[in-house]
Amino acid sequence: MSEADRERWDRRWSEGGHADGAPPDWLREVGSDEPLRGRALDVAAGAGRIALWLAREGLEVLAVDVSPVALALARAAAESEGLVLETRALDLERDPLPPGPFDLVTCFDYLQRDLFPALAARLSPRGILACEIATVRNLERHAHPSRRFLLERGELKGLVGPLELLHYREGWWDDRAVARIAARRRASGG
Repeated sequence: MSEADRERWDRRWSEGGHADGAPPDWLREVGSDEPLRGRALDVAAGAGRIALWLAREGLEVLAVDVSPVALALARAAAESEGLVLETRALDLERDPLPPGPFDLVTCFDYLQRDLFPALAARLSPRGILACEIATVRNLERHAHPSRRFLLERGELKGLVGPLELLHYREGWWDDRAVARIAARRRASGG
């Protein structure tokens, strides 16, 4: 990512261009069969909507994002709630992901196709990868993000490779066309 891109995201976060609130209900349901616990990595965490929820659930969370401004907002929110949240500014197009293993890896509203093998590799045995990313159908109602950052129909299933599929849906939620997936690394590492 270019320095100009990072500056654009910093400006957006500084101006309050972010959504607060709880994670989507489907993500809560991922942990309903087995409680979420252990270490979590929130990729492209922004101001911490998902990371903060995970910390509230008792996970040890590392939030990574290209924007130091967004991460400062996440840390401030965590501090105000008495939560522990580790943050790290990374440009995922240049910097490697933090080493795992992680029991849960989340990636919301960020598409970097070549990152998916590394996301899966960071999972502990039986660890879960949960993603929600806009699809090309989003262009039917919105000009942004551009097609480059949108999934084709069914593409997300292919990106998670050999992981065991737990949940998959594509559709319109909150006026956005998205694909949602939760997939588990098999105990044998596949």
